[in-house]
Amino acid sequence: MLIEDYVKLGHEVSLFAHKDSKTSARLFPYSGISSVNKKDLLLNSITINKELFVGNYDLVHSFGRLAYLLPQLPRKLPKLMSYQREPSVNQIKRAFSLAKKNSLAFTGCSAYISNQILPHAPAFPIFNGVNLNTYNFNTIVNEDAPLVFLGRIEPIKGTHIAIEVAKKTGKKLIIAGNIPSEYKYYFNTKVKPYLDDQISYIGTVDDVQKNTLLGNASAFLMPIQWNEPFGIVMAEAMACGTPVIAFNRGSVPEVVIHGVNGYRCNTKEEMIELVFKINLLNRVAVRKDFEERFSSQVIIKQYLILYAQLLAKGSR
Repeated sequence: MLIEDYVKLGHEVSLFAHKDSKTSARLFPYSGISSVNKKDLLLNSITINKELFVGNYDLVHSFGRLAYLLPQLPRKLPKLMSYQREPSVNQIKRAFSLAKKNSLAFTGCSAYISNQILPHAPAFPIFNGVNLNTYNFNTIVNEDAPLVFLGRIEPIKGTHIAIEVAKKTGKKLIIAGNIPSEYKYYFNTKVKPYLDDQISYIGTVDDVQKNTLLGNASAFLMPIQWNEPFGIVMAEAMACGTPVIAFNRGSVPEVVIHGVNGYRCNTKEEMIELVFKINLLNRVAVRKDFEERFSSQVIIKQYLILYAQLLAKGSR
């Protein structure tokens, strides 16, 4: 998303990624196949840093591994590392101690993430964005519109709780998402036995199916059992005008404005009560908040402003 829009804005962009990546930018394909195997990590690092040392770059922005930036730390070249999950504070402290002054900064996909970095290095919260044109905005849904659970089928995502909420409220629930192999038992014992005319599982969905699913839902349920770093489906649901009812953990307090684009709660019982208050929410207001905070256009502007700040600091 970021790269294609940067190119459209006239920026010269180089992308270091898998050889099959589709991009309008100049692609430098990784030599390694995996981002876990140590040999492949080394090969990828060589590909990246060989070009960074000879190319005339203004700034490098990584969504990959912090280790890829290690050879660049002593350089004046501005470096931005973005985290989409829980950061390793020890790695960050070490990298920042090795970096040239004012050359290294971080972002988190939420303040929940960036606040973990902030005591040790400059860090800024920038949400993940969603393209406005990808999702259709529905101002009205049917009175019997279903609840939706969309995500990996595993305990920390709370699929079983979404089922319990649907059963207690009498609302239909559509479950969509992949089942990791290690959670087949969870699916077979906590989900499958409860599938019927009211509760359905439709498997994985593509972007077109996701658009239809979220756009025709009365609400998206997110009864998470862990501290979700962001949860892109929240933004995708809001893009359709569909409110989110989520457990108040991780990034949820930042994303869900209680009574505006959804509801926050702490227990299954509270979620059950809030399902009956969905109609009090205005789908136009849900979409408006999405446009103001989560649209790709807004996120791109935030990154470009941050780039300018890093470049200004680096020139001192």
